[in-house]
Amino acid sequence: MLLLLQFMLLFTLITTTSFRFVYSHQESGEWNCESNILSPIQANFRPGIITLDGHVQDWKHVDGYEFTLLPALDPHQDHAYKPGNMIVKALHDGINVFFMLEVDGDYVYSKGDNNKCPSVALMFQVGDDASYHNMGGCKEEPDTCSSKTCQGHEVDIMHFSIGNAIPGRLYGGNPIDNREGNGGDRFGHLVDLYAWNPHCRYLDGFSPSGNDSSAQNDWKGAWWHDSLTVHSGFVEGDSPYASTGQKGKFYFEFSRPMRTMDRLQQDVQFAIGSSSKLAVAFWYPTDGKPWHGSGHYSINCDWISLDMSAGSSDLTKMASRSSWPAASAFSLLLSVVALCLSLFVGYAVSRNKSIPFTPMDHL
Repeated sequence: MLLLLQFMLLFTLITTTSFRFVYSHQESGEWNCESNILSPIQANFRPGIITLDGHVQDWKHVDGYEFTLLPALDPHQDHAYKPGNMIVKALHDGINVFFMLEVDGDYVYSKGDNNKCPSVALMFQVGDDASYHNMGGCKEEPDTCSSKTCQGHEVDIMHFSIGNAIPGRLYGGNPIDNREGNGGDRFGHLVDLYAWNPHCRYLDGFSPSGNDSSAQNDWKGAWWHDSLTVHSGFVEGDSPYASTGQKGKFYFEFSRPMRTMDRLQQDVQFAIGSSSKLAVAFWYPTDGKPWHGSGHYSINCDWISLDMSAGSSDLTKMASRSSWPAASAFSLLLSVVALCLSLFVGYAVSRNKSIPFTPMDHL
């Protein structure tokens, strides 16, 4: 009897371990991606309109792109995120790039437990050989991956878990963590990472061969939910901030300088008029169960192009509509001024009386 109990305990341990191992970015079958997304996400030039506070009224005139959220390891329509789709918006002001993510979901929040709160991530291709699948796609194992063995497979990741983040407050890069030279965020877990594959992920500045103090967290961001009614500002003591289960949408806002001082191949570098490759992930604690690392949804099973436009479509349209009327008005104004000046000179000359001739001998 004792031997039977020991065998059952061992079997349970093995099956549980195997289950967790599969969920640690281990796929059960051959990877298959049927992406039909061809149009890029356009980030237009719109300076001075966004405030990072989680409120999205300032995004209402920015075009959004709607995506079905599919499981990252099994991108099949039958397993799509049921509450709704995700809307992604992007723009830049010539110095910084801004992102807004909007996703349906009942309000859920568990203070101090990131895995029981929604979470989002942005991932960008850095190395030319970095694939979306397997987070860079380097074949090396954790004990052999390095900047040399995985060169060219670098991806840049921003991950925001809100378990310790007050809604409406700003998180991300801060003087304390940046002074220590890494991509961490000890206050709200809006962290700056890089990876070569799912098993070789590190905060900026950390690496298997040693740390480098020149890195920093260049991201900033905030979050909000429709059920939150206090707009004057929450504090930590107000947690959980709203009642669990209320219908609505989650909103996440982020910004980062287009160019960073990275010299370690850990940050994507944006340039006006160029394209980058983007992926967006979303985690949600369904039925109160904490999410796990690979149990996230994605807006696509491959990279999506992110285009940094050199101008705003709205400003371009306005300029094209008003360029001829403006030129015509200016020409007309010059003509009127010239005519008035001619009339004035003519009138002034006509009023001058001629000076009579006086012979020299009469002087």
